[in-house]
Order: sequence, then C-alpha cells, then structure tokens
Amino acid sequence: MSEIKVTGEKRLVLVSGRAHPALADQIADELGSELLPTDSRTFANGEIYARFGESVRGADAFVIQSHTSPINEWLMEQLIMVDALKRASAKRITVVAPFYPYARQDKKGRGREPISARLIADLFKAAGANRIMSVDLHAAQIQGFFDGPVDHLFAMPVLLEHFQSKLDPETLTVVSPDMGRVRVADIWSDKLGAPLAIIHKRRDPLVPNQVSVHEIVGDVEGRVCLIVDDLIDTGRTIVKAAEALKKYGATGVIVAATHAVFSDPAVEILQSEFIDEVVVTDTLPVPPEKRWERLTILPIAPLIARAIHEVFEDGSVTSMFDGAA
Repeated sequence: MSEIKVTGEKRLVLVSGRAHPALADQIADELGSELLPTDSRTFANGEIYARFGESVRGADAFVIQSHTSPINEWLMEQLIMVDALKRASAKRITVVAPFYPYARQDKKGRGREPISARLIADLFKAAGANRIMSVDLHAAQIQGFFDGPVDHLFAMPVLLEHFQSKLDPETLTVVSPDMGRVRVADIWSDKLGAPLAIIHKRRDPLVPNQVSVHEIVGDVEGRVCLIVDDLIDTGRTIVKAAEALKKYGATGVIVAATHAVFSDPAVEILQSEFIDEVVVTDTLPVPPEKRWERLTILPIAPLIARAIHEVFEDGSVTSMFDGAA
C-alpha cells in the first residue's frame, strides 16, 4: 500500500469584492501578501459573476467586502464569492465585512418587522462561510446570530491613538449620543481619563433618520465634548447632539465614529458650525466628493490585517484589545 504524504502547509488566500478595493489592497500590504486574481463582473441584467484565477483547494480564505452603496449588490457579490470558494474546496472561509450590512435591524421594534441582521448571518452560513469578522457591530448580540465564530473587532484603539495626543483630559468630556452607546462611551472615558455625559433623545418610530434631543446628563459647560458613535449615516442625529452641547455651553464638539456611511445629505449637514471636527475610519470608502476640510480619516487596514493574521495562525483576536472591550 502506497504511503500518503501530508504536508500540513497552511495557505492564506485573500480575495476582495469590488466595493472598496483600496482597503483590500492595504490589508494585503499589511500582511505582506497579495489579493488572489478574481474575475468579477456584473452582467447587463444585473446578475453577478465571480471566478478565481488560481486554485483555492485546502486554503484558508478571507473574503473582504465593504458594504457601501449599492449595499445589496455588494452583499450579493460577497455571497457569490463565498459560494465559489466553497465549491472550489477552500478549507475554511471567513467573511470579512468591516461594516456589517443591515446591522441596525437587529431586533423587532414593532410587530411584523424583519430581523434582517439575522437573515444576513443565515445567508453567509448558507453560502458556505465558516467565520465572520466585522468591526464595531451596531449591537453586540449580532455575534449570536451566526452559528460559528464571530471576530468582533473594535476600532477604539485606532481612534484613541489619534485623540490621546490631541485632547486634554482636564477640559474633555466624552459624550454618548444615546442610551445605547453608554457602555462604549464609558470605556472611552476610562481610557481618556475624562468624565462622561449622556444625551437623552427620542425618535419617532414612524419617521426614519429624524431625532429630537431632550436633555443632557452630565457637565459639558466650558468643556470640549467628544461624541463617540459606531456610525454616521445622514448626520442629522450627530448635528442635533452637537447643537444641544453647544447650547449647554460646550466650547468645542468633536465627533468620532467608526463607519462613515455618509448617506446624502450627510456631507452638507456635517459641515455644521456646531461641529469642529469629524474623525472616522475607512471601513467604508469615502470618495473625494464626500470629504471636507474638518474630516479626518484613519486607516483601519492594520487592525483588520492583524486580526486576519491571528485567525490564520490560530492566535487570539481578543488579546488585540487587552480584554477591555
């Protein structure tokens, strides 16, 4: 009987959708790797096709896609790429979705609503994904929607590094824009050694993207306020919060958010007199027409690349965040 030789050599494969190629290139550079050549196209009727230029048999594959507009097209492309990897005998497939699609639909607020974030997890599983990696999920419970490991990365270290040298904790107040972000803002206040304030707001469930600010809990008078949030969509909520802070005597308002969704008319709204600076990461592409003078964009690729390296080497992703978040 002939002997079967097992090399045991692991192989890392990075593939990318077409939504944010610059981010995928940066991640590959950080890993000292290259993206697998991929033939991705959209047919005249809108159907998507994807084929990989090299064998992926037995590989540890990571499928990178940023879910920007048109979100449904990029979601479908990622699902198709995962399916192609599964059928090409990849050993393990990890969906890298820096901005998890449909994350805001994570529970039923009213009757007859979908839980779309759960549906997305089911679609990734059905396509053949073994693992999901994402940055700053809108709600932590989304991790439980996927039947498999979920690497929940935090952009806080990237953003903190930017602010620690710039802001004086003596005059700084960290602000949670709503009750849902209090835990995250609390960690920020600990890290920066600054007090915490909370904005109490109400939404009309029948009117999307509109919010009315009610009151501010905490001391903001004569202080620089740092509002921390996971995403900025139209910007209306953030500007209302900034306006309220200035009304209550804040000397400056800086906004820090992980995901720059920037749906129209966000760019116009965020250039408000009430906001002194907006700092985001590039989990989503920010084209030149959506940039302005007081916007700072920090690179997220080093964080994602390190997490991919830990997963590939069977290391610890948790250790990247000193267990603090």
